[in-house]
Formats: sequence, C-alpha cells, structure tokens
Amino acid sequence: MVAFDSNSMSRLCSADQLELLNSIDSLRLQGINNYVSLPQIIVCGDQSSGKSSVLEAISGVSFPVKSNLCTRFPTELVLRRAQNVGATVSIVPHSSRSESERKGLSGFQATMTSFDDLPGIIENAKSAMGISTHGKAFSKDILRIEISGPDRPHLTIVDLPGLIHSETKHQTASDVELIQDVVQGYMKESRCIILAVVSAKNDFANQIVLKLARAADSAGSRTLGVITKPDTLRPGSGNEAMYVSLARNQEVEFRLGWHVLRNMDSDAGTWTLEDRDEKEAEFFSQGAWTELPRASLGIDRLRSRLSKVLLRQIALELPGLIDEIDGKAKDCALRLQKLGMPRSDLQTQRRYLFELSHGFQALIKSSVDGTYSGPFFGDAKTDEGYKKRIRAVVQNMNEAFASDLATGGHFREITDDTDATRSGGAIPITQKDLLKHIDDLIRKTRGRELPGTFNPLIVSDLFLEQSRPWGAIVRAHIQSVWESARVFIDLVTAHVADGSTSKMLQEDVFGPAMAKILKNMENKTTELLSAHKDSHPITYNHYFTETLQNLRRERMECEIEKIVTGFFQLGAGTLTSSNHLYTSSRPLKDLVASLAGSNQPSMGGFAAQEALDCLLAYYKVALKRFIDDVSVEVMEAQLVSKLADILSATSIFDMSDDTISRLAGESEESRAERDQLTRQVQVLKTGLETCRRFASVRIGGGMQLSAIDTSGDEADALTQS
Repeated sequence: MVAFDSNSMSRLCSADQLELLNSIDSLRLQGINNYVSLPQIIVCGDQSSGKSSVLEAISGVSFPVKSNLCTRFPTELVLRRAQNVGATVSIVPHSSRSESERKGLSGFQATMTSFDDLPGIIENAKSAMGISTHGKAFSKDILRIEISGPDRPHLTIVDLPGLIHSETKHQTASDVELIQDVVQGYMKESRCIILAVVSAKNDFANQIVLKLARAADSAGSRTLGVITKPDTLRPGSGNEAMYVSLARNQEVEFRLGWHVLRNMDSDAGTWTLEDRDEKEAEFFSQGAWTELPRASLGIDRLRSRLSKVLLRQIALELPGLIDEIDGKAKDCALRLQKLGMPRSDLQTQRRYLFELSHGFQALIKSSVDGTYSGPFFGDAKTDEGYKKRIRAVVQNMNEAFASDLATGGHFREITDDTDATRSGGAIPITQKDLLKHIDDLIRKTRGRELPGTFNPLIVSDLFLEQSRPWGAIVRAHIQSVWESARVFIDLVTAHVADGSTSKMLQEDVFGPAMAKILKNMENKTTELLSAHKDSHPITYNHYFTETLQNLRRERMECEIEKIVTGFFQLGAGTLTSSNHLYTSSRPLKDLVASLAGSNQPSMGGFAAQEALDCLLAYYKVALKRFIDDVSVEVMEAQLVSKLADILSATSIFDMSDDTISRLAGESEESRAERDQLTRQVQVLKTGLETCRRFASVRIGGGMQLSAIDTSGDEADALTQS
C-alpha cells in the first residue's frame, strides 16, 4: 500500500520562503481561485513525453503511469497543509456542459485511503466524463485530486493532456484540436508557470509543446523546459550532444532555462520514489551529463528551482493580483447591494422598493440634467456609456430630426433641373410648372375675390400638400427617441435592482408605463399635426412678413436685373461688377418704360406668384414652430419629464400588497445568489487582506517582495542558484 506520508513536497519550499508561498497558496484555501487566476504550475508536453512522471516526481503522488496510457483530461493536484491526513477526488465540469451534465459531474466524489485507490477512481471518473476506448477519447472536464496533510504546503499543480501530432484510429482530428485548446487555455493564463516537457526519444524541434509555449509566453519569462528520458540517448551520439546543448539553454532559449530528469520506466515493474531518485542520481553522475551544472539536473534540484520560480512569479503578479481581487470584491459588493437585505415580509419588501426608487430617481435626474457623474455612466465613448446619457441622446436625436425635416419635409422642391437628384425625397419641379399648378388650384377654388387676388385658404391647401412628409418623419423620430428612453430605463433598473426584481419591474411597471408614455407622445404629435392640417394658417411672427418681403424683393431684383442688362445689352452678371462704366445712346425714358412694363401681364399668374410667396414664407415659419413644438411639447413634456415618475415613492405607496410582494419578493435564485455573493465577498476581502499583508514581506536575503528585480540577471540568479 502507498500511504500519504511522502515528504517530497515539503522540500519544494525552502524555510525562508515557506511563509510567503503559503500566504499565496492560502488564497486557494479561501476559495480565491474560483474567482481570480492564481500562480500555479502546469505540466505540458507531447503525448508520451513523460510529463505525468514529472508530475509524480515533483508531487510525490504515485499516478497510474503506463507506456500505453496518456492523460485523457486535465488533472489538478491540490496539496493543502492540514492537521488531518486525507485525499479526495472530484470532477470540475467544463462550462460547455449542459446544466444537467454539470450537476451530474459535480456530484462525483471519491475518498482515497491510499494511493492504491487512485487507478480505480480515475477509471470511474473517465466513465462519468464519457471517456471510452471506442468513443470519446478526451474531455475538458477537470479531475481534481485534493491531498491534505501536515507535511504538505498549499500548492496546485496541473497535468494537462498530452499534445497529439495527428489523428489515429483512437484519436480523431477533433481530439487533436480539443487538446490543443485546453493546453493553450492554461498556457495563456499569465500567472501560470509552464513546465514544457520534452522527451529525448524524439527530435525536440518536432514537439508541439515548444511551439505552443513560445506562442503563449513569447518572452519565455515563465516557461521552464524539462528534458525527460535522457537515458534513451546513446552515449557519445550526436543526439546526446544536441540535448546537452538544449539543456544549456543554447538551442531553445527560456529565461527560466532547462532542467533534465531521469524517470523510471513505467514497465520496469514495482519501484518506489526512493528507487527512482537513486537511479536518477546514478545516471547523472557519469557521461556527458556531468558537464552540466548540478542545479539543472535531478528532481531535488528541480523542486528547489520551482520554489524560486514560484517566488519570482508571486513577486511579479502580486500587485496585479491585489488590483484584480479588489475590483472583483467591489463588483460583488455592488451586486450584493442591488439584492439589498433579505426580504421575507411585506415591510422589508416595501422598504427595498422605496430605497430602489430613490436610487432610480437620482440616476434619472442626473442623466436628464446632463450631470453624468458616478460609476453608473461609465465611459461616454462606449456604446453603453452613451446610451446612459439620455439628455445627450435626446438632444442629438432632436437635432437630427430638425435636419431631416428641413431637408426632407417638403413635398415639392423648386429647381431649374427636374432631372436633378431629389433632396430628401422631395419631388423636383420648375417654378413655371409650380405656378401653373397653383394657378389651376386657384381657378378651381375661387370664390368672391377680385381678379388678380386669391382666396387666403389656398395657402392652407398648398401648405397641407407641401408638408405632407411631416407625419412619417416625426412619428419615426418619436419612436426612435422612445426606444432609446426604454433602453436607458432598462440600464438604470439593471444598475439599481437585482436580476429578478429588475425583470419584474420591467414587466409589471416600466413596460405599461412606457407604453402609456408612447401613446401620449403619439397623441400629442397627432394634435400638433392637426393644428397645421385642420386649421387655416395663423402666425403673428414677424419672421413671416420679413420672409415674404425678402422673397418679393429677390424676385423683383431678378426681374429688374434682366430688364437693365437687356436695355444696356450687357452680359449676365455684369451688374455686380464695379470696374466698368456703362453708356447707352438710348434715352432713359425707354428704361423707365421697360421697368414700368415689368408687371405680370396675367392676373392669374400674378395671383399664383403671390400665393407661392405666401406659401414659402409661411412654410418656413411653420417648420421652425413645429420642430420646437415637437421638441418641447412631445419630447420634454411627454417623455423626458415623465421618466423619473415611473417609479416614484408615491407610486410605490399606492401599490397593493400583492404587487409589492410580486415585485420585491425574493425568489429562491435571489436568496441563493445573496448567499453565494456574501461568501464570495468575504473570500475576496480575506484574500485581499492576505495579499496586502504580504505585499511588502521580506524574503530570503532581506529583499522586499515589492522590490524584486525582474531583469534577466535576477531571473537567472533565482533559477540557477
């Protein structure tokens, strides 16, 4: 029977470093590793490279290693210092598993009385994961082996599935891809120390692990190469010389260097770890391997190197670890705050809604007022951050609406070229054709007005026709702004309330309230449109008369310019020149007669031109008024000013007891989430205190952890001494 009294792991930590390493590993005891990545050793290598034997030699745990057996899943070995000796095996299901699969795999638990039990337990675990010889060959699920005892420090070592070069009868192409994904996922964790295991039985240039390690750790700062099976090399051969050069860090350079191990053959029969160490020492005492530094040979030296590598890794990662734990602790505290105190009765439920209402209204007011201070608003450059700034959103959308209405709100556009591209969808028409259209309309609607004049109501008909696109544009605008407000409300609710309460509020309160707001916006918009459609034009804005006079003046100036240039036989545009003196032999009375005769000869044409001038002047006035009315009476009065009232203290006070319970009553999920978050916050806070306490601890030689030099020389000193 193989008992649990191995002391090999105790030698992994030197005395002056043990407390520091234990302080980091104690975070695992607190459960920190469930929330943040902690420094750990991962053993990687090609299939049959001997990495499981390396793990066994480092940890002192006898794994069922056979020449025809490879790791079918990540194996996480968790060593914990405790008074009681014991070992348990469990499965950590991968996130890709379904809910039912996760529950089933999480229920896998086994207790070992000795390491002799491990092979049988592993076989049972493989069956639970669905791994079989003729079926699924590999799994992303983790086999977790926890071993506790007074002689073991807190440390995690992970043995990963062996990398496969190509598919075989029992290993498909998807297996090859799956294993690479698993190994790369671990390698990319910046706090992981990569033990890249290379077998001397094969050319190291062809072993995948080196390529993946270099891709994940391009600087080689956290990769330690391990050469196994050196006893398979023929003494004095070129291959042996090449691997000796590799061990000297001359072929593939890692800042942490290389190490050479000689493990026992898995087919050599029964042997103990002590037998293994003796054989290894004997092997390295002869031949070309004696030329290498003793620090890079044998399992004892590797344990010593790993303790220094771990120490250096902690020195590098501890500041970032503190920041990450602190950030996650604050996030958990915020989520816990959303859940509020336990709400088992009506009084606590109503109080929770009152508190929620206060936070809701405060955020609404800040956003409506344009004072975007506080963590809720985030970064304005992000899409979500912008959506939380409702004042900015409404302002920008109103400006876009004004531009859309100005460019596309008119039904017809006067142009000299009817083939020109339409502006905003308007129908191009020449002024001559438009005047003819107006003249026909005047004739068909004439009343008792004198010839050369027009019925004032004709302007109403023309305006109704010209403003025809307004309805579609304004309704699209209010729908867009309302949807933006609905998204904003959802974001505010998600920030101040827990998940279940937020969902109930959106369904029972905010949904109906926002639907009512949209209805009121639509009704008000219809009312504003009706004022322009159903009544005759009314304005007392002096801008109307000014615009009308300007239109008439511009038209008169154009007519006079034509007469004058024709009278003096001048080219077009020469009247604007100040550099020429124009003379003519024609008498000035002819010029006066020409100007006097410029009146519109047709009384119908004169009335049509006057009606057109009134239409254009009134359209400009009405357009500006309508844009302002929509912005003020629809957007502000019916939407923006109503947002804070959706969840007011008064509305909560008026809610029935059933409604209060339905909104604020806790589900089983909420209670479970509070319990989980409470534990998580405590774990993170305790872990944060641990990290901060040891952030300035002194390690061997009186060096402060926070001041460790991470240059190449210091790394070499740590790894080679």
